[in-house]
Amino acid sequence: MIATLTDPQFLIPLLVAVAVFATCVTLAMPFLEKSDTAARMKSVALERDEIRARERARMQSENAAKNQKVALRKENNKSAGRLVDQLNLRKALADENTTRKLHSAGYRTQNALNLFLAARVIFPIVFLILSLTYVFVLDGIPEQTTGIKIFVVIVCAYLGFYLPVIFISNQIGKRKTSIQKAWPDSLDLMLICVESGVSIEHAMKRAAQEIAEQSPELAEEFVLTTAELSYLQDRRVAFENLGRRTDLDIVQAVCQSLIQSEKYGTPVAQALRVLAQESRDMRMARAEEKAAALPPKLTVPMILFFLPVLFGVVLGPAAIQVMDRF
Repeated sequence: MIATLTDPQFLIPLLVAVAVFATCVTLAMPFLEKSDTAARMKSVALERDEIRARERARMQSENAAKNQKVALRKENNKSAGRLVDQLNLRKALADENTTRKLHSAGYRTQNALNLFLAARVIFPIVFLILSLTYVFVLDGIPEQTTGIKIFVVIVCAYLGFYLPVIFISNQIGKRKTSIQKAWPDSLDLMLICVESGVSIEHAMKRAAQEIAEQSPELAEEFVLTTAELSYLQDRRVAFENLGRRTDLDIVQAVCQSLIQSEKYGTPVAQALRVLAQESRDMRMARAEEKAAALPPKLTVPMILFFLPVLFGVVLGPAAIQVMDRF
């Protein structure tokens, strides 16, 4: 198998086939992409129902003890939930930071936390079993010593333990990028709505409808904030939750301005106009920064791919003439 995998006559057709397949997939991706806006809006609607149920339960239990927990909805006993409860993983692996990261990644349900904690226990075991099977049973690296083999197995198990964390971090990065791109446009939409006499919650609702195609993530946050503004007693908490979920400085600045407007009665439109201009300037600065970083990044590809072809085109005829003469 190793001899076959290292044979150039096998590798060249394999790489060509991979390149052709990747090209076909790249060309077909725009036609195969599906808009998940409807699913996201359905998820947000369920979250809004949970907020409504939570607030109703809170109002019904105002005279109860402060530490009394009220069950809002009976959840089915799922495998992940049972595993988390039996091993007490919430106390061992979860904290407030874990919940905040899951919310920033778009996973807000209790089931998402259970799946995340269960994955951090199951993945190391799976990776450990696979690595042990490959290293010791199939003798995957026979030239290495036993110590190196044990080290490889430990590294694989460690990678399995942190794989869910890496996945959540990747989702957070994608979500932040989507919100950053659409945030200035959403502020402009909110500014138009506020200047026309619409309240801030209706402005967010309208902006969520218009911005859903460009950034479903931002539309989700706006709909959740609108629901919290409708059901929470303190409107300041809704704006703080928006800034906490997105974990972006530009969003937190707008939330602080809205909180001050609610508290002191300052004009909301003026604050939104200034912040929208700042957001556009920041977006342009990021674009200019990426454009300025292109020449150093293109140096190595040009040396590796362009210069050999250029030398071949320029020196090829001369080399052919020299070969003909001698």
